[in-house]
Amino acid sequence: MSGTLGALSGVALGPAAARAAAAPRTQDWQAVPAPGSVPPAQLRRIAAAEPRLAWAVGEESVGGSWRGLAMVWNGTAWTKTDLTPLGYAGRLTDVAGVCAAAAWSVGSPTGGASPLLRWDGATWREAAFPGKGEPDVRLGAVAVGSDRRVWVGGTRGGTTRLLHRDGTQWRWLDPLPVAGVNLYRVVLRTPDEVWVCGDQTYGNGWAGFVARWNGAWTVLPPLVGLRQTVADVHPVAADDVWAVGNEFGAGGPPGRPGNPILRHWNGTAWTQVDPGFTLGSLSGVAGDDRGRPAWIAGWNYQDQARATYLRFDGGTWTVVRGPAAPDRAPYLNDVTQIPGTAGFWSAGMTRSSPYPPTEAYTERLDG
Repeated sequence: MSGTLGALSGVALGPAAARAAAAPRTQDWQAVPAPGSVPPAQLRRIAAAEPRLAWAVGEESVGGSWRGLAMVWNGTAWTKTDLTPLGYAGRLTDVAGVCAAAAWSVGSPTGGASPLLRWDGATWREAAFPGKGEPDVRLGAVAVGSDRRVWVGGTRGGTTRLLHRDGTQWRWLDPLPVAGVNLYRVVLRTPDEVWVCGDQTYGNGWAGFVARWNGAWTVLPPLVGLRQTVADVHPVAADDVWAVGNEFGAGGPPGRPGNPILRHWNGTAWTQVDPGFTLGSLSGVAGDDRGRPAWIAGWNYQDQARATYLRFDGGTWTVVRGPAAPDRAPYLNDVTQIPGTAGFWSAGMTRSSPYPPTEAYTERLDG
């Protein structure tokens, strides 16, 4: 895509108290080895059911092509899951789970429709759903509620919509009333209130997209700027939503970093919040056990020696750096809470470039 969008529309500058503090500080995030991936490799999403069970998915390179990468945490170590029996060669793009009997993953299409995978307690297996195998079906994001109901974001028949499993049966819900949408996240605020985010076609480029499903769609005003994408959202309430992502700008030389975007929805308008650095990205946002915003994972182009986080401290986002090591410059793709604790996981890759020797990478904050 190319073209330059207009100036930010419908976005107000936030007050100083709402801006991220610019001075980095150290927090007790620890690197946790995730061995077994074939470089270059990365973990795109991570999900935790409890301290002794978590999953992470992404991709690795084998023979010059990409194949899915999946890992499981047993409370002591990450173990690579053998996906060979699936015969699936594409990337895994998302994972969600609340227990060993209710974990799901989706992947990019390879030679057909996207796969839907279910964890059987030991490995991943393909699951049936309406539209499976149809060439126009694409699944990009998944969420699982505490009631074990499943919500998948994707497309079918040329429209973007949710695929819902009520415990026994699957059905496609009403299409989004907006064309040209790509969904990257599905987030549950309550068992019956689902938020989605991504981007949508806008002019000669694209704009950040956020919407809510609670039996019908409510589409929020787009985040309009220079090619913006919303990577994740954290809905505290219908009038209190945090969105993170990236603005890719008007173009530039290969490898040019974008700009991180941090926005807050107050029920009327999006507020622009200063993330504390200007070049890089924000990729994931997670709440605490009370649903309050807690951590954002990102990447600071000008400070690559450690992972970059934002921590929410009573109304202010503060920049926090991860652990340092001479053999890595971490790039984070996701962050999630560990249920039942004050701890969190993050996941990504050991370097910002998807070339050898980049490997899968995780960090953990114990609480």
